[in-house]
Amino acid sequence: MVQSNTPIGFIGLGAMGEPMALNLRKAGVDLLVWNRSAFKRAVLAEAGARVADDCAHVFEQCETVLLMLANAEAIDLVLARGEPQFRHRVRGRTIVHMGTTSPAYSRGLDEAVRAAGGRYVEAPVSGSRKPAQAAELVAMLAGKQEAVAAVRPLFEAMAKRSEYCGEVPAALTMKLAVNLFLITMVTGLAEAMHFAREHGLDLAQFVAIVDAGPMASDVSRVKAAKLLHGDFDEQASIENVLDNNRLIAAAARGANIAAPLLDVCHSLYREARELGLGGQDMVSVVKAIEARTERASARSFKNPRNG
Repeated sequence: MVQSNTPIGFIGLGAMGEPMALNLRKAGVDLLVWNRSAFKRAVLAEAGARVADDCAHVFEQCETVLLMLANAEAIDLVLARGEPQFRHRVRGRTIVHMGTTSPAYSRGLDEAVRAAGGRYVEAPVSGSRKPAQAAELVAMLAGKQEAVAAVRPLFEAMAKRSEYCGEVPAALTMKLAVNLFLITMVTGLAEAMHFAREHGLDLAQFVAIVDAGPMASDVSRVKAAKLLHGDFDEQASIENVLDNNRLIAAAARGANIAAPLLDVCHSLYREARELGLGGQDMVSVVKAIEARTERASARSFKNPRNG
């Protein structure tokens, strides 16, 4: 583990941050945590973590601060970026950005932190809440090698593997590439389940065949089971997928890269959100596919072919 005379700071105890912080505590890491929700702070306190009065206290007490926050706005707010306190909060400290933002944002934050006398590590993770709970995430790391080497031992408690991807923003760019595969794969699985259902096939048998076949993966097994049982409880929400979709699309456009499958997925997840499913798991995109089928059937009924 990281050797430090001060506790490790952890800010952001959401769906992913909470189990990641709990795994650090299980590994014996001295943690000082903060989160807007008092309930989440209480969960970590029960696990033996110290709880800060506010986020400023974390930076005052810690040399290394892990951020697992929802978006760039939340990160800037916690760091007081653009305000005089920013330099005070990051100077002499290592800031570890573990969330998912645009690569361009991360590059700018890296420059700002280092200009203020701090160190910066980009460390997004691949996986949802269940792998986070099991410490089976995959971490992608980027930054100056000495800064990455100093914090990498922390990921032994949170991830089954960590990969050094190079300079910032290589880790976040890698995360977007991984998420592009994830989004299109889960969407394809949802469409395949819908296809099987509409043809009257035994869905349990379909899932068994997929699980036993060469396309099976940890993700497909979890998501196929959720689809089979109509379990839309959030692991990675429709809203979260849309956020990631937008980030990937922007990075693709910026590099003049075609992303046709991503474009289709964006439309489907947007339609799922319009159906009121924004907080449901990404597999609920099947409802948007079902709605398209219903619309196509209605058009066919209204306009039967002659003959």
